[in-house]
Amino acid sequence: MKLTWYGHSCFLITSNNGKRILIDPFDDSIGYSNNFLHSDIITISHNHFDHSFLKNNDNNIKIINTPGRFDFDFASIEGFSSFHDKLNGLKRGTNIIYTFTLDKLKICHLGDLGEIPSELISKRLEDIDILLVPIGGHFTLNGEEGAKISKLISPKYIIPIHYKTFKSLLYLDDPKNFLINMNNVEKINSNILTSDDLKLYKENSVLLLSPP
Repeated sequence: MKLTWYGHSCFLITSNNGKRILIDPFDDSIGYSNNFLHSDIITISHNHFDHSFLKNNDNNIKIINTPGRFDFDFASIEGFSSFHDKLNGLKRGTNIIYTFTLDKLKICHLGDLGEIPSELISKRLEDIDILLVPIGGHFTLNGEEGAKISKLISPKYIIPIHYKTFKSLLYLDDPKNFLINMNNVEKINSNILTSDDLKLYKENSVLLLSPP
């Protein structure tokens, strides 16, 4: 498995047999390039411009933008309803948390989560290998809240997303408040992480990828 961070909340999962899943693609207004590789599947956590951009040639790709379970020959994907804010969606609407199980790994992408759904965590978000957690505040969980939910889910590895970098043009916090609340932080000098790379780091580590 190879995990490529395009910036913001967008990732490309490439399976060992070459199949690709694109998560939360953005338009070209937020500071990062959206020259995404062609994918077999695209998942969308919610319909905001920085998470749901589809190109014209995406019409023949399997689009997943609802909760539920979706099984493919190389992966299983499951989506869970949550909220984009702490007001049951009254301010920013709903959000879908997705888990991706493939190549003996389980990856969880929290989307633009704005709350800490304790019941969902205790019942459905278990045995996570890699957690992709938003930490930029203002529109999602902030750094302290991101650290709290990371500890509640207790994955093997944590990758922060949706925060301010030198490339991002969005109004977001930088990762400082998240990182000071976490242990075992490893700065990765790449925007790409493979399953073999994981063997280099202790479990419960925060893996801070470099912006593309």
